[in-house]
Amino acid sequence: MKFGVVTFPGSNCDQDMIYVLKDLLGQSVETLWHKDTDLKGVDMVVLPGGFSYGDYLRSGAIAKFSPIMTEVIKHANKGGYVMGICNGFQILTESGLLEGALLHNNNQRFICKNVHLKPVSKSAAITKDLNSNHAYKIPIAHGEGRFYVSEETIKSIEDNDQVLFRYCSESGEISDQFNPNGSLQNIAGITNKTKNVFGMMPHPERAADDQLNNLDGKAFFESILKHCS
Repeated sequence: MKFGVVTFPGSNCDQDMIYVLKDLLGQSVETLWHKDTDLKGVDMVVLPGGFSYGDYLRSGAIAKFSPIMTEVIKHANKGGYVMGICNGFQILTESGLLEGALLHNNNQRFICKNVHLKPVSKSAAITKDLNSNHAYKIPIAHGEGRFYVSEETIKSIEDNDQVLFRYCSESGEISDQFNPNGSLQNIAGITNKTKNVFGMMPHPERAADDQLNNLDGKAFFESILKHCS
């Protein structure tokens, strides 16, 4: 599978993502610059974490106007795969490729720690091969990760099996106690209605290497490879 990893001014997780996809998973990876207008024939575009354009205005609000995003939106609308992690998730909501918004954390602080996620969607490629009874330990690092949508939209998202992950305890309990940022219904990631665009705040690329003593995130990418190829 051929991946394209986009670098915006302020991206800081692009090299981590390239390392996991190319060196650990043996995939073909193209580096894409925010001013590019050619996706170089990739199957999946990855928008990595970081602070695109310094997170001025709102996180992702300026990045959505980058030339590359015109092509990313076209790619997604044609059924091509797109994945946004952290700041990438914020860019996807700002661009309208995913519903909702990522608001300031409810404690108004930047949070950097390991959390646990419970897979929810049975139909999305990224969660199909995950164990829905297992709590996956994945790091977060964000100041604006509180997922929010209207009551009408959350019902639609639930009905369409678009919730990818919910924050939970180490044993898999889902409650406000284990919600790090105040996200609506503990939501940590969603997909679009056609299941080809994925967005999540936690960083699976930071939990995919033996040297980090955590391979939980690697399973997310392996599920993608199996069901998106």
